[in-house]
Amino acid sequence: MGNQVDKLTHLSYAEVPTADPNGFDPEDDCPRIGVSYIFSNDDDDQDDSLERTDREANEEDNQYDMGNELECAVYYREECVYERSLKLIELGTQSPENLLNKCKPGDLVEFVANGQYPQWAVYVGDFQVVHLYRAEVITSFLTDACQGKRGRIVNDLYKFRPLNADVVVQNAMEQVGAKDRELNWRNSEGFAAWCKFGKREFKIGGEIRIGKQPYRMKLQLSEKKSHVLEFQSLEDLILEKRRNDQIGRAAVVQELSNHLNCTDGVKNEQDCN
Repeated sequence: MGNQVDKLTHLSYAEVPTADPNGFDPEDDCPRIGVSYIFSNDDDDQDDSLERTDREANEEDNQYDMGNELECAVYYREECVYERSLKLIELGTQSPENLLNKCKPGDLVEFVANGQYPQWAVYVGDFQVVHLYRAEVITSFLTDACQGKRGRIVNDLYKFRPLNADVVVQNAMEQVGAKDRELNWRNSEGFAAWCKFGKREFKIGGEIRIGKQPYRMKLQLSEKKSHVLEFQSLEDLILEKRRNDQIGRAAVVQELSNHLNCTDGVKNEQDCN
């Protein structure tokens, strides 16, 4: 997808519809594009139990559709800082057992399932991961943390320079037991990425929002069509990216189509007046 942002249709983060801080608005049926869930924690929507039966695990495996993932790139000004390419998507996902054979301490792991937010974790060795789960940083066996989902190693999604593997593990282990107001992250991705790269941008309030929108998220909707959303902070962008992952490619494309058609209609009406 390259390291430069193409001249594409842009949607300013300040111009898009906003919603209730908890992520919904009972009186608004319009699509929400680029919404900032400033006070939400999307990992609260995860299953209450880390214990899953073999039958449930197999059902998750069969339900996951990689074709519903979006190619996505994130830019800070003109620098690409994140990229989920078609090549990565095509590599697919693995069962937890196969994933364990490939994980090394310090690796970032992402568990995915249709209709759910991705769950990120830091592999710390001895078959265990540390992850932010339901507003608490906990240690779990990888096979429990996955909750029956398939997974993949995602060390290379973010383009920042990683910390030494020992430091990554130490960062994760030092946070075990942190919960509620002690937390500095809104979701498991922000926590795991902070452990890996040590950048304050992954933390709550890590960047001052001063009106500028230096972050751009490019969504590849089809082979020839893409769309760009703009954000004030990486924290805001991650929340929207994860929401897109949760609802899936088809829903995102439909939302954008509805919104852009609506916008065009408003512009045409204004032109007529």
